[in-house]
Amino acid sequence: MAAWPDFYPCTCIAVDAQSYGSNNDRRQSEIQHDLPRLLDRAARGAGLDRAQWHIQRKGDEQLAIRPVDGKEPRLVDDYVRHLVAELRAYNAQRVPEARMRLRAVVHQGLVAQADNGFAGTAVVATARLLNAPALYDALAACPEADLALLLSDDVFRSTVAGGHTTLATEDFTRVTVHVKEYEATAWLWVPASGAPAAASREPGAARKGKHAAPAPGEPAADRPEPAAAGGTGISNEYRGDHINVTNIAGPVDARGAVFGFGSAGA
Repeated sequence: MAAWPDFYPCTCIAVDAQSYGSNNDRRQSEIQHDLPRLLDRAARGAGLDRAQWHIQRKGDEQLAIRPVDGKEPRLVDDYVRHLVAELRAYNAQRVPEARMRLRAVVHQGLVAQADNGFAGTAVVATARLLNAPALYDALAACPEADLALLLSDDVFRSTVAGGHTTLATEDFTRVTVHVKEYEATAWLWVPASGAPAAASREPGAARKGKHAAPAPGEPAADRPEPAAAGGTGISNEYRGDHINVTNIAGPVDARGAVFGFGSAGA
């Protein structure tokens, strides 16, 4: 990890697990084990290396600092989308009470490395944003969401409003954050639980309205149902448009799952 002298322009990325304190000891330990691994996988998926970030860990919370290097749009867009995908896959294997839901913040400003972490008003502002009531309210209002994101006004204007991401300004809600002595404008986004998570879309394609492609695993509205065979409701006809491919990397807890295998020539 490269160090920098004195105060330097940096991006601050903070995440915190929602309702961590209400979990029992074993679940808290599991969250602390799984959280950094989810963050690492999301970064790799976005082409970012968290090993090069300076990270301050605190139980269910992490603050990551990285010098501004032009990759901020990828951080706001790709990294967040991949993190949503990782959380969705993780939570799909768990009962509702064991889901991991995150509040996330991206801010930028001057930061210095200090003896006990980081120094600078940007770090303080990031902590205040992470505790914004708007984030708590968003997760409470959207129980199906796995993540709620808050961008500082500077980050929002330099990445999303500047047209450097696949995100649309209409995806965000402007909020006023007032926590302790801190008060500022920020921008809230709660990714839809069924929205595509891999940031492979072109800029400007983030909002397609009612003509958007179906979410993974959902049939298209005009897709015909398989014809019944012998009144059983089961068809042996090969249907290429019903193929659903899932690519899995790493170990998977598949207890209780059912897998089917086939081939196009079968």
